Amino acid sequence: MLLHRSAEIVDGVHFYLWVGRSMNCNSVVLANALAGARPHVLVDPGMTGGAMGERPLESLAQAMSADGLRLEDVGLVIGTHCHPDHYQAVDEVVRRTGARVALSLPEYDFLKGVGGSFYDSFGTSLPSSKPSTLLEEGELALGGDGWRAQVLITPGHSPGSVCLYMPDSKVLVSGDVVFPGSIGRMDFVGGSTRQMKESIDRLSGLDIEYILSGHSSMSGPLVSGKDNVVRNFQMVRMFF
Repeated sequence: MLLHRSAEIVDGVHFYLWVGRSMNCNSVVLANALAGARPHVLVDPGMTGGAMGERPLESLAQAMSADGLRLEDVGLVIGTHCHPDHYQAVDEVVRRTGARVALSLPEYDFLKGVGGSFYDSFGTSLPSSKPSTLLEEGELALGGDGWRAQVLITPGHSPGSVCLYMPDSKVLVSGDVVFPGSIGRMDFVGGSTRQMKESIDRLSGLDIEYILSGHSSMSGPLVSGKDNVVRNFQMVRMFF
């Protein structure tokens, strides 16, 4: 059953909005961003299983296929952070694709420590796939023609949350840092109100046309248009 709605936001940036009932995240695919036989980047693979028999990863694979993309052609999986609703399916994606895995260094340290306890609460096992790339602040080396992306370390929801910013298309992949009209929770283990405020302040200074967040909200699935992005940051600053 297809439980994702898809939209190509700009050329090569595919946004997969989760519309199922179980806990899972939105995903983003950067098509043909890598050189080589497996050219796609998958940001936040989500979960393999969910409530009421839902299979989020299979739904994502089907939604990608409808867009002419194959999950098996993913060469890199990036986790914006390690919470299970964003990252639990990484082992299955690696099994099916042989893809490399990337997390930020502070997020990987968090996953190996107290952050791993989230998987028990979800009734699932800690992923065994180790990141081959530990993301650092700055330019993300992709290798595909015309692709530029920057890694921003943006703690607050978790200690090593990252956002991906594509300056050419002015797209921000925000994970669980900023949503349409809202922000990620800060009361989980590893969360920080102070760090979240600093991350929001920093992101608000970027030239952004589209915010692709890890979850939708009552305000909608995404934020698009410069004026709407500015208003969204003005709104979410009211949380502090």
